[in-house]
Amino acid sequence: MKRLHRLTAILVKLQSKKVVQAAELANKFEVSLRTIYRDMQALTDAGVPIGAEAGTGYYLVDGYSLPPVMFTEKEANALLTASKIIKTNNDQSLINEYQEAIDKVIAVLKSTQKEKLKILEERVFTYNTIVARTSTSLSVIQQAITDFRVLEIQYTKASGEYSKRLIEPLGVYFTNNTWIMIAHCRLRKDYREFRTDRILNLIETQELFSPKHFSLEDYYKKRAEECNFSTFPKEKYY
Repeated sequence: MKRLHRLTAILVKLQSKKVVQAAELANKFEVSLRTIYRDMQALTDAGVPIGAEAGTGYYLVDGYSLPPVMFTEKEANALLTASKIIKTNNDQSLINEYQEAIDKVIAVLKSTQKEKLKILEERVFTYNTIVARTSTSLSVIQQAITDFRVLEIQYTKASGEYSKRLIEPLGVYFTNNTWIMIAHCRLRKDYREFRTDRILNLIETQELFSPKHFSLEDYYKKRAEECNFSTFPKEKYY
C-alpha cells in the first residue's frame, strides 16, 4: 500500500474508533511500529489534531471532522452485495436503515461508479425465504442496547400466551432467519430471550438502566455448560 493511501486509511480508522493503538495499525497495514509513528507525525504536521496517551493509543481531538469518505468500486460493490443479503432477513427496520445508508454511499460516488453499481445491482441475486412473521423492532432494540434504555414489550410466547413486561436489552443474534433479543426481564428477574417477530408492540420508556457487564461469548458458554452442549446451544426464547 502506498503511503498516501495508508495515511488516508489511518484517518478513516481514527474517525471510526474512540482510540486506536499503534500496534493495531501496524498489524492492519503490515508495517512496523516505527512506520506508524512516522505516519502519525506526518498527519500532525499536516494539521490533523491527533492526541496520544502513553499505553492507550491515538485519537482525534473532539470537534475535528474529516471530509466525506470516498469509496472504491470494490468497497461500493461489497456494500451493495451486503444490502442484498440484508433484504433476506425478517426485520423490516434493518432493511430500511441499511437502504438509507446505501443511498448515502451511492450519493458520493462518481457517475461512472454509479453506472457500474446499477449494472451489478441487476446481476446480484439472493434467495429470500418467505417467513410467516416479520418484525420491525430491531433498529429500536439496537438503539436501546447502546443507550441502556428500558423497553416495554407486549409479547406472545410460543404457547400463544400473551404477556406485558419491562426488559433491559443486552444483545441480539440471528438464527434460523429470526432475530433474537437477549434481555434482563424484570418480570422474571433473570435473562430471557425474545423472538422479535413475536413482539406485538414495543415502547421506548424514559427510564435508563445501569450498564451491565455483558458478553455474548460468556453468556453462551454458561448456557452450554448448563445444558451440557459441546457446540452452540439451541435457542431458548420464550
